[in-house]
Amino acid sequence: MMRADVFRSEVGRLLHTAPFQPFVLNLENGDRLAIAHPENIAYDPTASSGRRRNEFHVVTSSMRFVGTFEAVTSIALQDVDAASEI
Repeated sequence: MMRADVFRSEVGRLLHTAPFQPFVLNLENGDRLAIAHPENIAYDPTASSGRRRNEFHVVTSSMRFVGTFEAVTSIALQDVDAASEI
């Protein structure tokens, strides 16, 4: 399984965990994307191949981001107390 597929699968798992716990996507360029709510990230879970399979969108009140799971280097649960720092 490719690294991007592992991250894609992990995001799906985190989005369906109850209760939801915020998490952070760490990107290869050093950026950190905080996912504070399940509706902050979108991707096509049925895409089976090609570029669209690994594309995701993050939307918050302060930013809009389009990236690929290939650019993700790690995923970490976000400390709720530190949420305002990211």
